[in-house]
Amino acid sequence: MTEIRRRPGDGTGGLRTGAATFDSLREQAVALRREGLSRRQIRDRLHVHNNDILNRLLDGEPAPEWTKRPNAKDDLRARARELRLQGLTYDQIQVELGCSKSSISLWVRDLPRPERTFRPPGTDMARAQQGRKEAHERRKAEHVVTRQTAEREIGTLTDRELLLVGVALYWSEGGKTKPHQPYPQITFTNSDANMIRTFLKWLRLMGVTDDRLRFGLQIHETADVAAAEDHWAQVVGLDSSHFYKTTLKRHNPRTNRKNVGEAYYGCLAVRVLQGADLYRRIEGWWCGIVDAVDSTNET
Repeated sequence: MTEIRRRPGDGTGGLRTGAATFDSLREQAVALRREGLSRRQIRDRLHVHNNDILNRLLDGEPAPEWTKRPNAKDDLRARARELRLQGLTYDQIQVELGCSKSSISLWVRDLPRPERTFRPPGTDMARAQQGRKEAHERRKAEHVVTRQTAEREIGTLTDRELLLVGVALYWSEGGKTKPHQPYPQITFTNSDANMIRTFLKWLRLMGVTDDRLRFGLQIHETADVAAAEDHWAQVVGLDSSHFYKTTLKRHNPRTNRKNVGEAYYGCLAVRVLQGADLYRRIEGWWCGIVDAVDSTNET
């Protein structure tokens, strides 16, 4: 293994070598670079783990093309350079592309500066707003693609996968025993309809039948209670005989509530009758998951 140490005042710029001199190491590094190896491959091949030294060994040698990953902003970078060569300022490029000035600076700082030109006050305001709007729409489109791609990566779930999902879901959102409430029972409360649907699907996988399910709606008294009750009945697919009387929360006029509007349906509590045994199994499954994670970390 090559040993490289810093020593101020010598002819290698503060480097001292053991089995190999700096010059011979540079020759090897350059040769490997020209063969198409990446920085990491060269680092591991020569056993040089100091980035400053590695930078000096590879100084002036361009990276191989295969290491240059495509960047989502490559088109914006090329357009920014094109606009800069046309004489636009950072502000004007920002208006056109909706990018940050720091990014623009990195992309075009090697290009000549344009001559200053006078522009009437307020000319760029509308264009700036339009640029920000277009950038916002572009980011929204990118977010949609990212979410759709991630959704497709999940595919279908096996029973075991649904088992693990349900256990983690309950242990994070469900009711648990406490010193003042030592008797186990299954209670799961959430305002997200998809969370409720997923939990019900999991319960049915666990063999819980509809006759053991009860639901309780908790909602502010200022909301449309009837609409909320109808909404949750459709979500769970069961009639009113499975629902307790709705619990109304008193409105405090001094608070500034955010959960308002037509999309507010309150929280639904799911209760499983005779659920003590299932609760103990959930507790055991969760401990098994934690043990498995710990074992994985140890390896």
